[in-house]
Amino acid sequence: MIEDSFLHWGLRRKLVDQVKSKGILDQRILDAMLKIPRHAFMDSSFLKFAYQDQAFPIASGQTISQPYTVAFQTELIKLEIHQKVLEVGTGSGYQAAILAELGARVYTVERIRKLYQEAQVIHRELGYQVKFFLGDGNMGLPSYAPFDRILITAATPSIPEALKQQLIIGGILVAPVGQGDNQIMTKCVRTGTDTFDITTHGNFIFVPMKTGLE
Repeated sequence: MIEDSFLHWGLRRKLVDQVKSKGILDQRILDAMLKIPRHAFMDSSFLKFAYQDQAFPIASGQTISQPYTVAFQTELIKLEIHQKVLEVGTGSGYQAAILAELGARVYTVERIRKLYQEAQVIHRELGYQVKFFLGDGNMGLPSYAPFDRILITAATPSIPEALKQQLIIGGILVAPVGQGDNQIMTKCVRTGTDTFDITTHGNFIFVPMKTGLE
């Protein structure tokens, strides 16, 4: 069972204040971050790091993203309740929990079996009804498309065409685009059958998105 004490709540409150001070304005996102126990998605020995506004290593060479980055990406997709969202890169499962707390219907894809399994256990304990898939996120989930929103949580050299085609017209995709140690947060709005409006929103650092299963 996940322990969530007044100490944890107090640490979350400080974290949320930090994230808000950096420019996150959507109160729904801040409330979700206040509610969700980020420490549940990390090894218990790293509690003192769980509520710092920084990324942190998890299993299989991956990271749990910096809370500000999670909030920033979530704010960019302009999520509305009951929208159908595809997350590419489940990782720890924390971002999926934020989306679920906001009332989205969440489909999340992970290529690393260990992370795929562990995130499901945490979500069951927290009571979120997220649909998990083990697979190559570059291909999305064509059998479940289209999606209102798509969120890529790993660095991609370019936005995969397969994912763009799984957006509804008017849908929004957000991804960190670029190689090496620096990516540009990119927002892609599908404006027609073959047209997309692309805008950029600052520099970030993510682990690379890979193909194949582990």
